[in-house]
Amino acid sequence: MNNLKHKLSNLAGKTSREMKPAIKKSIMAALTVAALSFSAGNAALAAESDLTTMYHVYVNDRFVGTVADKAQIEQLVEDKLAAVQEEYANLGVELGVDVSFVPEQMFSSAANEKTSEVLDDIKNELTVQAEVSALVIDNKTVAYVKDQEAANEVLKTLMLEYITEEEFAELENKKKSPNLPLPEVKVNETHILDAKLTKEVSQSEEKVDPEEVLSVLEAVQLLKKGTLEEQKYQVKEGDVLGSIANDHDLTLAQLLSLNAGFDENTVLKPGQELNVTVLKPFVEVVVDRQVYEQKEVAYEKEVKEDSSMFKGDTKTVQKGQVGMMGITSTLTEQNGRVIKKEVTQESVLKEPVKEIIVKGTKVVPSRGDGTFVWPTNGGYVSSRQGYRWSRMHKGIDIARPSDYTIKSADNGTVVYAGNKGDGYGNKIIIDHNNGYRTMYAHLASISVNVGQTVSRGSKIGIMGRTGNSTGIHLHFEVYQNGRIIDPMSKLK
Repeated sequence: MNNLKHKLSNLAGKTSREMKPAIKKSIMAALTVAALSFSAGNAALAAESDLTTMYHVYVNDRFVGTVADKAQIEQLVEDKLAAVQEEYANLGVELGVDVSFVPEQMFSSAANEKTSEVLDDIKNELTVQAEVSALVIDNKTVAYVKDQEAANEVLKTLMLEYITEEEFAELENKKKSPNLPLPEVKVNETHILDAKLTKEVSQSEEKVDPEEVLSVLEAVQLLKKGTLEEQKYQVKEGDVLGSIANDHDLTLAQLLSLNAGFDENTVLKPGQELNVTVLKPFVEVVVDRQVYEQKEVAYEKEVKEDSSMFKGDTKTVQKGQVGMMGITSTLTEQNGRVIKKEVTQESVLKEPVKEIIVKGTKVVPSRGDGTFVWPTNGGYVSSRQGYRWSRMHKGIDIARPSDYTIKSADNGTVVYAGNKGDGYGNKIIIDHNNGYRTMYAHLASISVNVGQTVSRGSKIGIMGRTGNSTGIHLHFEVYQNGRIIDPMSKLK
């Protein structure tokens, strides 16, 4: 009997090296187990000797235990595969380990079955994996997707964030027929020349945990941002932007760029959430475009002096006309931002026409040139033109000058100097003999006479409060061709 045990032990040693069948990484292979064959003589010997077939179980060549019924192990593996295949129906999943059996004929008295312990051990060891496509940048895998088709879809979707479907199709056709001429670009249209990634993205087939596989949109976001989870910080009492930036290894400028609507003076409130993750894209999209646009070309102005014309008078002898130029440029955009613009061709479509203006230089003491000086020595506007107390205030009021001298705003002739009893008190009206008239009211005294010629800035009276006035000030009005205008539009 002992000799028989020795023979069977030697046989078991041989099968462990040469005849160990495995549950492979697919459902069908998982259920395929090769049986150990015995000769007719050995079978008869086993029957006569009361032997039992036991199964030594291995996971990736690691012995985990011995069982009498390997069907339970096979069922465990089958159930595991069925569960993950249902959960990841769109992926081709398989076992991540090899489960194998080595049968051995043992005396029933020597059999020591611990099936539950073996099952628990295998449960802990069983892993699944999916054969997927890896997106590789700089020899580093950055994302896993279902398959090569999904990987191609990721790159296309990323491109379509910055170009149109039509442009994408145009580039694909260009790859097939690179010698086709570029279509003519019309006014204010663009034509795509090229679109590429800042880094090469290659693909490789790998086997990974299905949990690591991303959808197309998730993979696109990962490539664009460098992360799928942007860290948030919740503001606490006493926080300021500078301290939050320092705590997250950011500059203040970076923190502000991550949070639209915030600036250096923003007051934080407890409970506010701030973005504190600087996005570092794995790859960006660079697009080259050709642009054609038409731009106006400004015309030159030439001014000629004429001593026979009064100073302040002008005459246009040739009206200016803008020109037009056609400009072809190439634009380079990176993730939608223009980083380079280069003009490749310019053509004149219409020459500009110079504007020629004749300006008078003849000076006449009684004639103004249309430019007014401030009519007092300093002071401020205490009341502007407009409705006041339900009445139209026709001019402006100037109060608190450095002295009370009133001055002529421009050269002209005094056409009125007196008091009509119309509420203005003592007033002076000057005709500047160029379409403008000015009026100075509420004067304490008048220093000029009707018909007198006055020059710009010369004294004409003293500020006062005559007429309907509540205090010392100058009421100043301006008329152009008989129509009242805002004095502030003329005063310098």
